[in-house]
Amino acid sequence: MEFSPLSVILLLISLFGAERAEAQNYPYLSVQPHGPQIFSGETVTLTCVLPGQIVTDWRYHWYSNNIHLNSSDKHDYIIPNIKTHQSSTYRCCWYYKYAEGHYGCSADVILTVIERPRASLILALTGQIFSGETVTLTCDIKALTDTQWRYSWYKDDGENPVYSSDWEKQSVSVRESDSGKYTCKGQRRSDSQRSEISDAVTLTVSALPRATLTVEPDSTVFTGESVTLKCEIDTLDGWTYQWKKQNNLHGWSAVSQSVSHTVNSNTVTISGDAVVNRDQYWCRGERHDRPNSSQYSNSVTLSVTALPRATLTVEPDSTVFTGESVTLKCEIQSYSNWRYQWYKGSRRTAVSQSQLNFFTFISSAADQGQYWCRGERAGRPTSSQESNRVYLSVKETPKPELTSSFKGAALIGNPVTLYCELDQSAGWRFYWSKHSQTPESETTTGTHSYTIRSVSVSDGGQYWCRAGRGNPVYYTQYSDALWVNVTGNPKATVSIKPDNQVFRGETVTLRCDIQGSGDTQWTYSWNKNDHPVYPHITTQEISISFIVESDSGKYTCRGERRSDSQRSEISDAVTLTVSAEAQAVLSVSPQSWLTEGDSVTLSCEVRGSSIGWTFSWYRAVPYRQGLTQIKDSRGYFIHCVELISDSSRGSGTNYTLSPAALHHTGVYMCRAERGDPAYHTQSSNPHPLWITGLSPPASLTISPSRSQHFYLDSLSLSCKGQSNSTGWKVRRYTQSVSDCSPSWGSVTGSTCNISFLSTSHTGVYWCESESGGSSSPVNITVHSGAVILDNPVHPVTEGDPLTLRCLYRHTKPSDLTADFYKDGSFLQNQTTGEMTIHTVSKSDEGLYHCKLPEGGESPQSWVSVRVSTGSAADSSLSLVGVCVGVSLTLLFIIVLILLWFYKSNKGNQQNNNQTQPEQSQRGSGAEVSQCGYTPLEAGSAHIYDAVEQANEAADTPSDVTYSEIIISKKKAKNRGKEISAQSSQMDTIYSILQSDKATDSAAGSSDVTYAEIELKKKKKPKEKKEKVSVNADTVYSEVQQNTDRGHVSGLGESAYFIN
Repeated sequence: MEFSPLSVILLLISLFGAERAEAQNYPYLSVQPHGPQIFSGETVTLTCVLPGQIVTDWRYHWYSNNIHLNSSDKHDYIIPNIKTHQSSTYRCCWYYKYAEGHYGCSADVILTVIERPRASLILALTGQIFSGETVTLTCDIKALTDTQWRYSWYKDDGENPVYSSDWEKQSVSVRESDSGKYTCKGQRRSDSQRSEISDAVTLTVSALPRATLTVEPDSTVFTGESVTLKCEIDTLDGWTYQWKKQNNLHGWSAVSQSVSHTVNSNTVTISGDAVVNRDQYWCRGERHDRPNSSQYSNSVTLSVTALPRATLTVEPDSTVFTGESVTLKCEIQSYSNWRYQWYKGSRRTAVSQSQLNFFTFISSAADQGQYWCRGERAGRPTSSQESNRVYLSVKETPKPELTSSFKGAALIGNPVTLYCELDQSAGWRFYWSKHSQTPESETTTGTHSYTIRSVSVSDGGQYWCRAGRGNPVYYTQYSDALWVNVTGNPKATVSIKPDNQVFRGETVTLRCDIQGSGDTQWTYSWNKNDHPVYPHITTQEISISFIVESDSGKYTCRGERRSDSQRSEISDAVTLTVSAEAQAVLSVSPQSWLTEGDSVTLSCEVRGSSIGWTFSWYRAVPYRQGLTQIKDSRGYFIHCVELISDSSRGSGTNYTLSPAALHHTGVYMCRAERGDPAYHTQSSNPHPLWITGLSPPASLTISPSRSQHFYLDSLSLSCKGQSNSTGWKVRRYTQSVSDCSPSWGSVTGSTCNISFLSTSHTGVYWCESESGGSSSPVNITVHSGAVILDNPVHPVTEGDPLTLRCLYRHTKPSDLTADFYKDGSFLQNQTTGEMTIHTVSKSDEGLYHCKLPEGGESPQSWVSVRVSTGSAADSSLSLVGVCVGVSLTLLFIIVLILLWFYKSNKGNQQNNNQTQPEQSQRGSGAEVSQCGYTPLEAGSAHIYDAVEQANEAADTPSDVTYSEIIISKKKAKNRGKEISAQSSQMDTIYSILQSDKATDSAAGSSDVTYAEIELKKKKKPKEKKEKVSVNADTVYSEVQQNTDRGHVSGLGESAYFIN
């Protein structure tokens, strides 16, 4: 940057003044832009700076050539768009706002304003400018030659420069896109003042001349053709040409004169063997004057295509027979106007030429050989490729062989196919004859097979065949004859094991039998609902190991003879039904509540199926480790069961308990199985059996003693044993069998206490010992309502009174009116709340309940009546009292007679007893093991005495009467107090009177009558002093009366009760 002497002097003076002012605490004046000259039009800012002072405390005055310009609190004074006439000296003065007279002035600063210089743009290259040439742009600023500038060039009035430089010249290699109007200007480096922008200069850039590349005859070249490339430039002259090519192997390369490339001025000729598919070519021109070169031409890609291929075919076949017409056909798919030539062997001389593409001749042995063809034409392509070679074989006239699809006899209804076999089969039609070789009756087929779709007996016979082809037809010889025999068709039969009705998870076997098939080997096919499911099975049986419902359907089968695929007649459909898992169903006959000694039969069946099942019987027991558990469909535990050891596991569906004993009380279930591997049904519904004992070894005492109880009441159940059995415990059945435990009661010895009853306690309760002894069961009902029925828990003896009470949970009303019902029918209304049946009979047995108008309705409870001989008891006791004396005498006589007959017939009785069937033994009750013996047990509760009057002609008793006398305890009153009568055991006396009749001895037992008499102790008559006592033991006496010897007076066929 250069400065004039005047500028240097002014600058030194300004700096000296500022230093002096600063030293005297005077302000100094700064100028922006800072330079020796200021261009007109610039904005000048004068700043009055007072070192060390706060700006806001001063007021400023501005002067030009000592003329006051302005006063302001601002320390800046701006002169916008300054002009040359504003060149002058400038200074600023200040004074303190809050103290008069305290002021100072800066030194003078001289501003020199000159006209802004203008730039000039010069374009160095003249004439037409072509793309790629270099152009120099010069930005010249004449004034202030000593000033250093930064130059900027603009295009088309753009705001941003396209080029910037510290040099005034800018050289650019231009393109057509650089055409436009260009301007320039300078910016002084010292203070960024700008010159005026130059006038616009237009730059026009022209494209280089373009070369054009053509190819002859075409860019698509046939194999072997040569190609000529030609490069042309339409403008200017003096061009020489360059050639380039690119291929996939070597990339870009220059093309020059060579054996395969002939260069001639603006053409290049490529020989046929050097033409490569997908080679790409360009050209360009060069010259000495501007422009020195042209643009590259368009590219030409050579595509090499094979010559059209000729295809030779022979009709009727490449193997023909002597005398047969042969046609050689030459086909060329592309182009037209071909002339065809046929050649034989290796000779290059055509055996035939024609505008037609076929050549026909009659074959002979000399015509055998290899043939080929080609085509020629006038235009491109001038020839085709040579065709494929075809060898023509000429043979003697053939004889076909006739065969069939079956071995042996054909089965009626099956398809039968005859085959006419030729070694050469192309183009033949086949002619079939039956019974005779008559051309007029021949059947023609297009293939070498003839099919009878459903053969019948009439289709049997002798068959021939021959073949023919061409026009006129050339025939082969006739085949040898073939005999077709037709027989009846066996029928298939389907069987299903284990049954047509099966259950999910079972293994099912389907079997297909062919009736009357002998030792023929078959392949079996199965259809389900008329759709194939198991085709081509080599065995008669198929097994479905885990059958499901989707396997249900109608199944058919048929056999296919392995030797020739002849099929049997299809079987009739057999329906297989697959149901959900099998469920065993248990029923009881005659009923669930029984008296000891009754017979009961448990029947198990599988719902919906009855074939092939074996049954197992189970009894529910309290849970213990190792036993079988029965669970519901959700997997929750229901029962714990054990297999009944004496149940006969077999095909029978019944399990009979005869006679039923107390220890048979319990809950029973059954299950069935069948098949191998075994398939098990679901366990049956649980079914309880409740046995009421005649003389149970234990009794269950209920407190309070009634079968219905209120919700939340307490209940005590106690077991009292009457035998040697130990470990009595209370057991119940609600939803499962369980012993009294903390889960529903508390155990103290043989007593189970329930502190708070709930409806879940409703069930059947009984006592059971460790040795298997049982008490009679008791039905307990817990009711959440306000009313229950007070009824006895044990059976009522026929003839006794029965009192039923309607109990109200809340305070008993003064007038408790209750309605009583039996089996749902109204019986009576009682204002006392209780109902009494004074003499109970068997007809009173049933379901009872009661209703209170204000309190609701009780549940139903079963009242059981035990049959008794109480109706005959009074007369029997009277008879005993009157005839006691006679009885003692008669007893002595009878004992003597019985002893004599016992000794004489003891051996005979033993033999007879061994032959009696087991059913007769059971008929006398559980207590009697064998009939005909007289066991005497001292000190026991029962004495069995069998007395029999011998009759050699009699084998079995004819009339038998059983009388049971029950001696029960009774209380007697003495002086207004109840005292216990003399204790005696309630025993049973069976007295059998058997009349033997010689004429009916072979008929067996005819009439048997059982009577139960309950003996009750009566008060002694006051007038009688003697005491009649009844022996506590029971005597069973069997008396056989022989009618041939007379009738015992007063006895007939009645029973004697002996004390």
